[in-house]
Amino acid sequence: MPEKKKKPSIWRRLFGNRNTETNILAEEQIQSPGRMMLSNFLHNKLGMTGLIIFLLIFVFVFIGPYFIQIDLGDNDNTQIHVPPINSMLEVPKELDGNIQDIAAGATFGLGCDKDGKIYIWGYTKITDTIDLKDIPEEVLEAKIVSVAAGYDHAVALGDDGQLYVWGNKRLGQDRIPQELKVSRKKGGKNIIQIEAGYQCSGALTDEGNVYFWGNTNMCDLDVRKDYREGVKKFAIATYHYCLLMEDGSVVYGGIEKTNAFNRIPESLSSGVVDIAATGDTMAGVKENGEIIVWGNTAHSENKVPERVSAAEADDEEPVMTAKPLEIYGGRYHYTALMENGDVVSWGDNGHHQIDIPASVNEKDIETVFAGFYQNYAVDVDGDVHTWGLKGHPLGTDDLGRDILTRIINGGQITMTVGFVAVIIAIVIGVIMGGLAGYFGGKVDMLVMRIAEVFGAIPFLPFAMLLSAIIGTRIDVTKRMYLIMVVLGVLSWTGTCRLIRAQILAEREKEFVTAAQAMGVRERTIIFKHILPNVLNVLLVEATLSFATCMLTESTLSYLGFGVPLPSPSWGNMLSGANNSIVIQQYWWRWVFPSLIFGICTICINLVGDAIRDAVDPKSIGH
Repeated sequence: MPEKKKKPSIWRRLFGNRNTETNILAEEQIQSPGRMMLSNFLHNKLGMTGLIIFLLIFVFVFIGPYFIQIDLGDNDNTQIHVPPINSMLEVPKELDGNIQDIAAGATFGLGCDKDGKIYIWGYTKITDTIDLKDIPEEVLEAKIVSVAAGYDHAVALGDDGQLYVWGNKRLGQDRIPQELKVSRKKGGKNIIQIEAGYQCSGALTDEGNVYFWGNTNMCDLDVRKDYREGVKKFAIATYHYCLLMEDGSVVYGGIEKTNAFNRIPESLSSGVVDIAATGDTMAGVKENGEIIVWGNTAHSENKVPERVSAAEADDEEPVMTAKPLEIYGGRYHYTALMENGDVVSWGDNGHHQIDIPASVNEKDIETVFAGFYQNYAVDVDGDVHTWGLKGHPLGTDDLGRDILTRIINGGQITMTVGFVAVIIAIVIGVIMGGLAGYFGGKVDMLVMRIAEVFGAIPFLPFAMLLSAIIGTRIDVTKRMYLIMVVLGVLSWTGTCRLIRAQILAEREKEFVTAAQAMGVRERTIIFKHILPNVLNVLLVEATLSFATCMLTESTLSYLGFGVPLPSPSWGNMLSGANNSIVIQQYWWRWVFPSLIFGICTICINLVGDAIRDAVDPKSIGH
């Protein structure tokens, strides 16, 4: 029997082998125009590369917001103009197994080992001239036993009781009280606790005396006479502090009487074993394990996780499964170390500061250090486990907002505006162009005159005038819809002329004459018989118009007449970077938005050019 020929693969049957010498006329006899166009497009390496990159960006900006959500009210002055960095939680290897103390600053970490050596990591630059990594020589030579990290300064305590401060000192951050300037060797105080806040610091002696210093204009640092002695522990919020007294009561030691912190719950008047503070709240732990939070709890700091188990019988009282031994405060979150070794975090989770890794509670945790958006848990082996803010991959802007988050969510707005505007323009252009091209005569003249009127409207001045008239009368969503409609309504004239020209050529062909002779309705002839033959050209026009509409939206936002802040778009992100200082010093604010926008636009144009080449019969076979 004759040997059967091997059946060609589906890919080869669909697109053929361009390296095989084949009669072009034979190919045209067996391939539809659509298959031929698709085959040419798939073999266009530049076009396929552009399509793949564009699809990746498309997925990036449309699926990304479901995982990286944006808070339009986000405004964090502790994260302003942080460059691209991802090392805020990278504890130096020298500290592994030898940790004495760790403190978390706004964008950096500070630690000392049991040998008294000090370390710093993360983004340490405070201003153009102040960098916390420039640790004073006297600190490097001293044996450090405790550290504290503030927003813009650091405090260290030597084994001789000497205090050291470096960083920003402009607002009195280094103005240590005279009583604490003398080392213990010379008869000075024995300091047992140090803390650093926003622009202030504090220290507690073994005699129960507490001292504060720093920016007294912003911070309530005075201590009332009744609370200058008998202090067991203190906790500093952004501008205020609270004291845990030796009798187990919690008090507000400042002199202000109209803030949320001096309204301490009555239940904290006795039996308190530990206290902590976030930026806007304070918390106390009772002897029975109950945690009570007060202050401005806008970031859910008061939503303490339930540490109880359900009773077996309905009439039984729930019992505490574990009590917190210690409590620690970050900027907007709390972390507690339980007596069974578990670690619990709650509050705001904007930087994953309460997402405790599962491996942490599998270890025997000995102590925890928390501050701002970072957490460090040390187990009995001395190993440190971290969670929280690692950094900002693309940096932050002048309001402390993450650039990556705004690029993802802003890209969704920019692409949506461009896509919807193109759909509107294509629909209007196809209808008007189809009518003008098929009927001709008076209909053609009327449509073309209408197109000329719309084409004569200067788009940017019109959009600016419209924006000035509307002002802030409509919300962001309606304003975005308005931009889509205006872009679409004023952008259809080019499509109209293109479709008209194509239909003028197609309507003279035999298949149109045959359809007319058969009594086919003219609407059907236009949209079912003629338009499919000009669909390839329309696809090219739509692709190129998409990139143009994206550019126009970004231009409007850049000029201040597009999508308004705080809603992000690639255009208004670039508008916010339109500053010589930003361009020179904060390059990440304009490089990354312009880079992704430029790549996206170039890729769309590459796809459009590839489609145009695929539609062109001259490109077949080359």
